[in-house]
Amino acid sequence: MLLTDSHCHFDFAAFDDDRPGHWHRARALGVHRLVIPGVEEAQWPRLPLLCRSLPGVYYALGLHPWFVARASSNWQRQLVQALEQADSRCVALGEMGLDGAIELPMARQEEVLLVQLRLARERELPVILHSHKTHDLLLKWLRRHPPRGGVVHGFSGSLQQAQAFWQLGIHLGVGGTITYPRASKTRHTLATMPVDALVLETDAPDMPLCGFQGRPNTPERLPLVLATLAELRRQEQDILAVQLERNVSRLFGWS
Repeated sequence: MLLTDSHCHFDFAAFDDDRPGHWHRARALGVHRLVIPGVEEAQWPRLPLLCRSLPGVYYALGLHPWFVARASSNWQRQLVQALEQADSRCVALGEMGLDGAIELPMARQEEVLLVQLRLARERELPVILHSHKTHDLLLKWLRRHPPRGGVVHGFSGSLQQAQAFWQLGIHLGVGGTITYPRASKTRHTLATMPVDALVLETDAPDMPLCGFQGRPNTPERLPLVLATLAELRRQEQDILAVQLERNVSRLFGWS
């Protein structure tokens, strides 16, 4: 089986000890592609260099709401310049979005989001979205500024919200949350949604799987997410893997 980790912060310091080793072990388990989302300015010039050194590793460029407060006054110009200099491994714009649990005023978050949504439409790139306690508000802006597809990563909303995202062509990122029996709402939603709406992710080194709490997550655990999803959907893993690969290839323009 071949799998793609659609959202992995593989450039973070948690992997500095042995990044090639982590990737070699993941590839040995069938994880043949990985997408690193951009989160802040300092990261944008480094991502192309890192991805050129690792086969099957791609990136996106964006400004995450957690990093808006420390962004420079000319971050928009820097992002446009980074996009102009990007190579074919840049497959999306993001990680962008909204977060209802941080101190940054929502109006400022929305302003930054809209800049990036407009850029994504201009560049005809899909978007990688962060949404925490803001699904309905994010949906409002996506309806007004619909991108060329995308994914809301680490989705844990309601079935109604999942359907609303998918109606806009926004995939649902399926990660370690579904490995926790207590996450009954999310498990039910992702077992119910059309398989075409789903893509796999780890969000490593974050979002640890059940049984791995307290340890950094890694792309090597993506097959465990697949196994749980297959169990919830009562599907064979190999058949489900093929369907999910078709989805992520369509999303990032690999098909």
